[in-house]
Amino acid sequence: MAELRTETMTVNMGPQHPSTHGVLRLVLELDGEVIRSAQPTIGYLHTGIEKTAEQKKWQQVVPLVERMDYLGAQSNSLAYVLCVEKLLGLEVPQRVRDIRVLIAELQRMSSHLIWLGTHAMEIGAVSMLFYAIRERELLLNINELLAGFRFFPSYLRVGGLREDLPRGFHEAVTAFLDRFPAKIDEYEGLLSGNDMFLRRTKGVGVIAQDDALAWGLLGPIARGSGCGYDVRRYFPYSGYETYDFDVPTETDGDVYARYRVRMRELRECVKICRQALARIPPTGAWACDDPRVVPPPKDKVYTEMEALIQHFLIYSQGFTVPAGDAYVPVEGPRGEHGVYAVSDGTNRPWRVKMRAPSFLAIQALPTLIRNGLIADVVAVIGSTDVVMGDCDR
Repeated sequence: MAELRTETMTVNMGPQHPSTHGVLRLVLELDGEVIRSAQPTIGYLHTGIEKTAEQKKWQQVVPLVERMDYLGAQSNSLAYVLCVEKLLGLEVPQRVRDIRVLIAELQRMSSHLIWLGTHAMEIGAVSMLFYAIRERELLLNINELLAGFRFFPSYLRVGGLREDLPRGFHEAVTAFLDRFPAKIDEYEGLLSGNDMFLRRTKGVGVIAQDDALAWGLLGPIARGSGCGYDVRRYFPYSGYETYDFDVPTETDGDVYARYRVRMRELRECVKICRQALARIPPTGAWACDDPRVVPPPKDKVYTEMEALIQHFLIYSQGFTVPAGDAYVPVEGPRGEHGVYAVSDGTNRPWRVKMRAPSFLAIQALPTLIRNGLIADVVAVIGSTDVVMGDCDR
């Protein structure tokens, strides 16, 4: 009897948008339904944001970095302004620090809601997206109240904030925080015991803690494998060391574990937001008192020639940053998002480089899906919560 010979088949999965929040192509080598190897192809969404930043004044980079990981916009801008403030040696008022913490946690919830709705929808729980979008709309309403823009508020500034909090901000955030915990219960009621969801996520896309760290995977992916690393705990910024919150971890390292981590993070976000909101007085300082970077108050601009000149110089020429370099990480929705900035002493960055967690997640994707079924690829990609704008920057 002749020996039975088989051969693998190579197929393209993509370029496509589903499960990646952007366009990704995977070249898969299949042995029947089993994946033997995978090669990601990126770059379809390349924007050149890091290079473009070199042509902008320091303050003008804020709207650019928000458009990389467009689901974690204000986490991106927070990392950037903290990095520039480190180069400048600026200390912002405590009220500004607390407002930044509140905004970052609201952004984390907004990002996790999009992840939850799309991830569940892509593996069969279609109606989950409508439930998640319902609460995310309320968070976008808060962005609109805050800055007039829903998706990219560009509210953070080097040295503080764009302007003071609007009337009704505390009430709007309080109303959302009062409503949200019951909605998290609703989400978990729809998914956590759902037999279809469990079959699609349990034991799928498993990665051990050591392997996750070796690939540079942090955030919810590493915490789903038992790693308790969180930038807010290990390298606190904006006063996070004074907040009471837990860092959720799971040990199974599969798609379901990463789901559980993010759901628990939503509850921790509510806890942090309540603490931050209680600390923020309705009125007070919304920027540091440093004339190098913060324009004078409008009443002085209208009445004093020196203030008018300073106002004109800041808005026309920007400000200079002392020569040097700095790296500042924050805990973004997808893990450690770091900004490395180099200044040559002028009014524009010499170099801006990001540590993008989505790039590292795509790099590790072949390890996550190898020897798994082709039917599980979308579930694994969704569990990593990659945003291709973050990867192709």
